[in-house]
Amino acid sequence: MAILWGRRWTRAELLARVGRLEQVAGIRLVEGGDGAERGVRLLRCWSGAGFEFEILVDRGFDIGGAWLRGRPLAWSSPVGVTGPWYHEPDGIGWFRGFPGGLVSTCGLDHTLLGGSDDTTVFNYPHRGTETYGLHGRYTGLPARLAGYGATWDGDECVLWAEGEVVQAALFGEQLLLRRRVEADLGGVSLRIADTVTNIGPTRCPHMLLYHCNVGFPVVDAVSELVYPSGPGTCVSAASSPDYLRLTGPQAGFVEECYEHDMRPGPDGLTEAAVVNPALGLGVFQRYDGAMLPHHITWRQLGTVAYVVAMEPSTNRDAGRFDARARGELIELAPGQARGYRLEIGALDGHQAVQDFTRRVRVAALPSGAPA
Repeated sequence: MAILWGRRWTRAELLARVGRLEQVAGIRLVEGGDGAERGVRLLRCWSGAGFEFEILVDRGFDIGGAWLRGRPLAWSSPVGVTGPWYHEPDGIGWFRGFPGGLVSTCGLDHTLLGGSDDTTVFNYPHRGTETYGLHGRYTGLPARLAGYGATWDGDECVLWAEGEVVQAALFGEQLLLRRRVEADLGGVSLRIADTVTNIGPTRCPHMLLYHCNVGFPVVDAVSELVYPSGPGTCVSAASSPDYLRLTGPQAGFVEECYEHDMRPGPDGLTEAAVVNPALGLGVFQRYDGAMLPHHITWRQLGTVAYVVAMEPSTNRDAGRFDARARGELIELAPGQARGYRLEIGALDGHQAVQDFTRRVRVAALPSGAPA
């Protein structure tokens, strides 16, 4: 049963009190009407518990803004939402179309910093190499909207949307991502289920990273990173000794990046969060670390660019060339698929923040250590 306004409701009890479910919760297709977002389709979803989010249909079916009772959870970049036709895939042109948002997917054949790499796997004599840009082409691709709605199963109701994104080139990568996004009626989180399939005739490199961008007021001077790991490894030129604690915006701040060896919980899933203990508010993520074995933190505490990104990834921060050298670069055979799962949402209230922090810190303890 859904929990709304402090009590449980059966389907019959709730629907007897409204003309239609959208009075309480729903999902609606809208379209940007002006500026650079003109023509971009979005799905607006609201759970009935004050949790709202946008699905950017024409930007890889990614998650844009998200709010809990009006308080923003995600960071919005100065770029805002732009049409996929403005995407710049070369070099670091990715930043010219990066909206921020709760989840920006990077991939599907490349993530992280770019450069020129061998592409003879595609068997075309005039394409021996490819020059890859930052974080790949995925976020600049529109989805085919397969469906959306609200589905009841007894007294449980799930809001859902499904889409497909194809990244393809003749004599190149031909990858299909199928995505389903779900949120429970009365819930404060969303779930992403992705399947990436090689629909081409040759083997194809595959990389994927979920760029989960947390902003103010979750990110603030009193906020903390709560990770199930020991000390992280700095993989950037700049660093801070007490990086797990955040600060207010600093003019001239230079980005910092850290890798952590995350330990899964008893259910086999890995949890991490950015929390603001003073507000009793946080953003958490939960994912399958077996499929996403690496976790990168982008700590960017400048003015305007005031954001912390938690980034579960198939690969290390060193990227494509390091992965190839280590023998870790995934190649999908024709017809082969990989599945990924990510839950992301709000920690609502001081007790929720305290319970999550306690649970994750126990998971961070070495095996056999007393809790």
